[in-house]
Amino acid sequence: MNLLKIPLIFLIIICVSCTFSDDSEKEIKVGSKKFTESVILGEIISQLAASEGAEVEYRKDLGGTRVLWNGLLNGDIDIYPEYTGTITQEILSNKNITDQSNLPEELAQYGIAISQPLGFNNTYAIGMKRENAAKLGIKTISDLKNYPELKFGFGNEFMNRGDGWPSLKSAYNLPQQNVTGLDHDLAYRGLESGHIDAIDLYSTDADISYYNLKVLKDDKKHFEDYFAVLLYRKDLEKKNPQALGTILKLEQSIPEQKMVEMNAASKIDGLSDSVIASNYLKETLLINTNPVKETFLSRLYRNTLQHLFLVVISLSAAIIVSIPLGILAYKNQKVGHLVLGIVGVIQTLPSLALLVFMIPFFGIGAVPAIVALFLYSLLPIVRGTYTGLKDISRDIQESAEALGLTPFAMLRLIEIPIASRSILSGIKTSAVINVGTATLGALIGAGGYGQPILTGIRLDNVGLILEGAIPAAVMALLVQGLFDLSERILVPKGLRLKENN
Repeated sequence: MNLLKIPLIFLIIICVSCTFSDDSEKEIKVGSKKFTESVILGEIISQLAASEGAEVEYRKDLGGTRVLWNGLLNGDIDIYPEYTGTITQEILSNKNITDQSNLPEELAQYGIAISQPLGFNNTYAIGMKRENAAKLGIKTISDLKNYPELKFGFGNEFMNRGDGWPSLKSAYNLPQQNVTGLDHDLAYRGLESGHIDAIDLYSTDADISYYNLKVLKDDKKHFEDYFAVLLYRKDLEKKNPQALGTILKLEQSIPEQKMVEMNAASKIDGLSDSVIASNYLKETLLINTNPVKETFLSRLYRNTLQHLFLVVISLSAAIIVSIPLGILAYKNQKVGHLVLGIVGVIQTLPSLALLVFMIPFFGIGAVPAIVALFLYSLLPIVRGTYTGLKDISRDIQESAEALGLTPFAMLRLIEIPIASRSILSGIKTSAVINVGTATLGALIGAGGYGQPILTGIRLDNVGLILEGAIPAAVMALLVQGLFDLSERILVPKGLRLKENN
């Protein structure tokens, strides 16, 4: 069996995998960020839309404001919960909006509409462990100025946003230098363990009472109002006005204490987001819904298919492109240096940055994740092909030329078979890396094993983290074993590694 048939085999697998993907146009696509409150609000929106007979696709735990906003502009999502302060300070920061009443007019320029506030204000705050704050006599943010040795840990988004750490530091003239950016949910654990002294909070976080934190008074009123609202595409008004009208019943319907209670029900009591949303709709809006209750096996089945889809498509495309590129690099040394340099640079790019970079071109979901994974898979295969061909003995090549073989015949019959072990090694390396990196695809709505990992981090649930991490590790081992077996079939017997006695 010739190694050049590998791309054909993977193309067949692609066709089979596509039968498991969901390419149908969803009527309403809902999104949410990767923190508990946003996920619950997204679930409420989804159930309200479904109650009007709309077909709903809910993409939750998406990785940050820009991911959601770009998805909304691109039509990858139709509606998601947002906050007025985030709109002015992050999304429309270049507009220098000082009056939030101007938001509808500003957003309309992008084809986006905004609801009335949902009823609560979830602004930023700075918090410390209560006993530590009492010991140091810290009650306000201004008091932090007297303790330059304190360690701060802020959410990654807070580190760079308009009203985040740089402007907070300037407004309060804070001297702290030991400031770390990390995931918002992980910051609470860092505070609890004593590795961090102060973190940024969302004022409706259930974690504030759970960890018994002291919320420092914003005595200079640095943080503005963050009223929860809904952002949605204006074409949703035409596409499904009935569902939209029902969704907008959320306006002024969620008091701050109610939102705190729902956050606590998820983060502390362990209720599922769908059950929390259903209970709220029944109690407050008198709307009965049927929350979806997934079993461990159903989640595992869905996540496995999604993860396989990402890996198979991206790896197959990489094999089809990389082997010819490796051959080209071998045949033309000048081009070879350029090709190897480009794929090497791609490999050095941070995976999360590459995923986000793809969004303006491909939107959110599986497509940008597949493109990013494809790019990450190139280097090992290109280098494996190039190295395997380059290491072929010149004597063998001269013998082939003496037999009168054409360059293509020599490549097909002599060079590729001899280089096959090196090529397969590169493919195997790419495949294993691909399986692990694909977990990050959940941050842009691609699903897979990364979804339970993100949810587990958000809810501080080790079981959910392992629900994604263990299958991903098992899949990587299975992929490695599959390619070890393939070596016995595709690599000529005389070129295989000798087995230990």
